[in-house]
Amino acid sequence: MSAPLQPARLFLTDVVRVGGTGLRTRPLRVFLSALGIAIGIAAMTAVVGISSSSRAELDRQLAALGTNLLTVAPGNDLFGESSSLPDEAIPMISRIGPVTVVAATAKLSGVRVYRSDQIPAAQTGSLTTSAAQLGLPATVGAELADGVWLNAATARYPAVVLGATAARRLGITAVNDGVQVYVGRRWFTVVGILAPVPLAPELDSAALIGWEAAKTYFDFDGAATTVYTRSKDAYVEDVRAVLAATANPQAPNEVKVSRPSDALAARQATDKTFTGLLLGLGAVALLVGGVGVANTMVISVLERRSEIGLRRALGATRGQILLQFLSESLLLSALGGVGGVVLGIGVTTLYAATRDWPAIVPAWATAGGIAATLVIGGIAGLYPAVRAARLAPTEALSTP
Repeated sequence: MSAPLQPARLFLTDVVRVGGTGLRTRPLRVFLSALGIAIGIAAMTAVVGISSSSRAELDRQLAALGTNLLTVAPGNDLFGESSSLPDEAIPMISRIGPVTVVAATAKLSGVRVYRSDQIPAAQTGSLTTSAAQLGLPATVGAELADGVWLNAATARYPAVVLGATAARRLGITAVNDGVQVYVGRRWFTVVGILAPVPLAPELDSAALIGWEAAKTYFDFDGAATTVYTRSKDAYVEDVRAVLAATANPQAPNEVKVSRPSDALAARQATDKTFTGLLLGLGAVALLVGGVGVANTMVISVLERRSEIGLRRALGATRGQILLQFLSESLLLSALGGVGGVVLGIGVTTLYAATRDWPAIVPAWATAGGIAATLVIGGIAGLYPAVRAARLAPTEALSTP
């Protein structure tokens, strides 16, 4: 007695080939169904890409505004008297891990700047004189309108850099050879003029001289009146929490620390809004795609009952029928997902180019779009596949 015949095994390549054949027999319907999925995924990808591009542009603008800039200044003691920062405040602040750069200024009391020595002392023009460290421009984002900033040599000698407002009030529009101003009863050579500094407007009306020059010519004691710090964006709040205790461990209550820039709060709020928008639109796109796949596969099962019956009569198992229709559903979803991702990237690139933004489509968006369509396609195609597998050969063959 011969052994009963065993059904042939279907390998993965066989499953894909059979599923692809089912799609090729109805190209128009497959195209329209895949197009519906592609439009949904393209919408999600484009929103992710445009949002990411917009966020990158926003980050660039906010970085220029200094969202990670904090300032430290002496406050008042318990009796309301003005306090001062210890000499060790600057090196101690620089040791805070997330802090990337530190620079300080010190307002020189009683030291005024004039255009000449013939101007009455009372006519100060509301200008101040401060000692400045060499790293100040990089820390506060200051740029020079003319001339150069102080260096290790000029910071020791009578050289001065004027803020934008100070230069205008003193009638100095450019740095020429030998142009001088009268600072604290001594002539200083103007070596540079700053452009307006949005992050530190107090510098606009100041005459800035070197730290060592202030000690030499004006008996400066080295105590900073304002310390500017920049830190990594993710740690701004953490740095702010320890700045006072770090700058003056013995009396942290006598230290004033600025709050993070409003621009940083705006960026965080924008990130949350973008995230909510992406989740909502992505859910709608996947729902539309899943409905399209389910509709296509249910109709396919109804139209191909005779094909299912013939294959069952020839020995195909229920599992093989299920795999056939499930593979068709997954292939249909994959076509729509890939097409949608490509279309979404194209829309993002075009829109970013018109706005002069960097075109950014996160890798997780492309991979997630395709993966999500496969998951939804598999779920949507499962019922039609199970329904096809349960058809009895005689019932399916009897269908006209």
